[in-house]
Amino acid sequence: QVQLVESGGGLVQPGGSLRLSCTASGFPFRNNDMHWYRQAPGNERELVAIISSGGGSTNYADFVKGRFTISRDNAKNTVYLQMNALKSEDTAVYYCNTAYKNWDYWGQGTQVTVSS
Repeated sequence: QVQLVESGGGLVQPGGSLRLSCTASGFPFRNNDMHWYRQAPGNERELVAIISSGGGSTNYADFVKGRFTISRDNAKNTVYLQMNALKSEDTAVYYCNTAYKNWDYWGQGTQVTVSS
């Protein structure tokens, strides 16, 4: 079955950095676009970044452009989200997502807290 497992979240001070990882299994990872979403308390889940199956194309939400970088390693079935210059408003649970055979799949999420 499809599994997405995120890791790398934690507590970081404003201006700091974190790298999230999402390891996938149960589907042909190298054929799938991958997404990172986030959800803060009381807010709807929002798209953060997208990377194409081969990694050659990426897109970002305006609120993370220039600070976050999405990448992937198809040999390791893993997608990453490098987050720099973190702000308090980046505090959220971050989720990995993909669509496969007309189903949306989500990981369990990893908490990112930006606070001094």
